[in-house]
Amino acid sequence: MLCVMNRRVKPSFFIPALLSLLLPLPAKIDVRQEALRVSGLIEKIQEETLNRRTTGLRTVAVTESELNSYIAYRIENEQEEVMRQLSLKLFEDNRVEGKLSLDLRGQRLPFFIRPELNFYFEGRLDSKEGKARLEIKRLFLEEQQVQPAVLDLAISIAAELSHSRASSLEDWYDLPYGIKSLETQRGRLIVTY
Repeated sequence: MLCVMNRRVKPSFFIPALLSLLLPLPAKIDVRQEALRVSGLIEKIQEETLNRRTTGLRTVAVTESELNSYIAYRIENEQEEVMRQLSLKLFEDNRVEGKLSLDLRGQRLPFFIRPELNFYFEGRLDSKEGKARLEIKRLFLEEQQVQPAVLDLAISIAAELSHSRASSLEDWYDLPYGIKSLETQRGRLIVTY
C-alpha cells in the first residue's frame, strides 16, 4: 500500500487517479464547428427542396449544443448590435427555456429602461406551415417576473435602434426555406422538411 498524507491508499485507486491527471482533457465544444454543421444542414434542406430530390417528409435532429452554437455564431458574425446572447434549453413536448441578453448601452433610452437586460423565459415552441413562434408562459427580467409586454417593449426599442421592423413575441416567423415544422425533445430539436 502507498501512504499519502498519513493515509493508506490502495494502488488500484491511486494509479487511475494519477493517469487521469496525465491524460489530456476532452476537447472543448467547438462552437464554430457545431454552428457550421447546422448551417450545412439548412443549406442541404434548401437544396433538396429546390431540386425536389426527396419525396415525402424527412427529419433531422440538431442537438441543443449545436443549436446554441449556431445562434451564438450568427449573433457574432452578423455583428448583432443589441442582442448579445440567446441560449435555449430544450425539453419534451416543445417546451423551451432560455436566456436572452440585450445590450442597449450608449443608446438614448427612456429613464425606466436599464441599458443591460437579461431575460429568462419558459415557453412553448409552436410551428406550422413553415412558420414558428415562441409562446411565452413565464418571463423574468433578472429575478423579477414580468409580463411578456416588457420584452415586446425591449424588442421594439432594439428594432428602432437598429432601424429594423419591430416585432412581437406573438408573431409567427418564417423558418428557413424548406423547413416545414420544428419539434423539441429533451436536448434535441427535430426538424421536419
